[in-house]
Parts: sequence; C-alpha cells; structure tokens
Amino acid sequence: MKKLVLVRHGQSEWNLSNQFTGWMDVDLSENGVQQAIDAGKKIKEAGILFDVCYTSVLKRAIKTLHYVLEYSDQLYLPEYKTYRLNERHYGALQGLNKEQTAEKYGADQVKLWRRSYDTLPPLLEADDPKSSTNHRAYSKLETSSIPMGENLKITLERVLPFYEDNIVKALKEGKNVLIAAHGNSLRALVKHLDKLSDDEIMEVEIPTGQPLVYELNDDLSVAKKYYL
Repeated sequence: MKKLVLVRHGQSEWNLSNQFTGWMDVDLSENGVQQAIDAGKKIKEAGILFDVCYTSVLKRAIKTLHYVLEYSDQLYLPEYKTYRLNERHYGALQGLNKEQTAEKYGADQVKLWRRSYDTLPPLLEADDPKSSTNHRAYSKLETSSIPMGENLKITLERVLPFYEDNIVKALKEGKNVLIAAHGNSLRALVKHLDKLSDDEIMEVEIPTGQPLVYELNDDLSVAKKYYL
C-alpha cells in the first residue's frame, strides 16, 4: 500500500515568539531542529522508505526536509521545491504578535483570520517591505501570482493543482511520497484527502514535526491515517 507522509516543519523562530509568519522566510528554532531530527528518527524506526520528496521554497520547511531525510538515512532522494507548498500568506498580519493582535482586534476575529476557510486577513500593499514581489525566489512568477494575503480556500486553490499534477502522478506510479511543508498548506491537503467540510477544517491543527502518515488505496482513497 502506497504511503503519503506529511510533515509540518519544526518549530520556527516566529512560532516560538508567537508571530504570524506566512511567507516570511524565518529559520527553525533550536527546538524546531530537534523536532525535525526526531521526525526523521521516527520515520526510520517505522521503516518507511520514500521515492520522492516535495517541499516549499521557505527555509524552515526545506531544512526540516533535510533533517528528516538525514535522520531516516534517505538524503539521496530526489526533492522538488515549489512556492505552491508555501505557508498561507498572512498579509499585513505577517510579523505581528498573535497575542497582541488578539488584544487589539479581539480573540474571535483573530481566530477567524487564523482558522476560517474563507476569511481573508488584512492585505499587504504591493510596495510594503514585507511583500514577496521583489524576492528572487518568486522572480519567475507573474506578479498576479504573488499574494498580498490568503485564506485557506485560496491556499487550497494554490496547492491542489500542484498536488494533482505532480504528487498524484507519483502516487499512481506506486511511489511513496514525503511532503515537508507548513501548517496551512498541509491543512489544505488534509481537507482534500479527508473530504472535510469548510467548518470541519477550522478545528484541524497539525502539530510541528510530527509525521502524519496516509496509507492509500489504488484509487488514492484513504485506507488508514495516523501520526508516528
């Protein structure tokens, strides 16, 4: 039975400081590095061997992938990076402290921004220094493809075409696939795989550094799902 394993990156420096991160390219915290190492060890202990790996273009996910591969003895595997697996873009919230933002706007509003399916955060202006429009990682993209803010619905619309065109193809070829990405890009995939409603996905939280294993039938329906 083919396996798809999802790993949210280890704790980042802004996870630690309780800031909205989104497309800001922050590093792993010391604890995040250890979480990624432990994820690799769990995968090795479970005897899961991969054929191909995917990650975002953000270093906290890339480094997590590399630690996972190193500590599961699979660093030789091919890996592919794409902005389509980036974290949800948090717009003008990026860099703000979550607790302070809740004090300013109210906890219910912040929960809506963080967890709802179709509520947009406050959007960035195109000339904002936090915009990704001038970042070299996105230089080959049309400006219209670079978001100023996203909800989970838009994130899913970004992630799903890449999943269907690349990851589904690999799975149908019988390959085991590892994806190291982010809380919301992985929530988008979980919504799709588990056929969750817009309301159900609001309650889903994916912990950092914990491998989530999907065992899939030939038609890619979910036979079994569990955390290592």
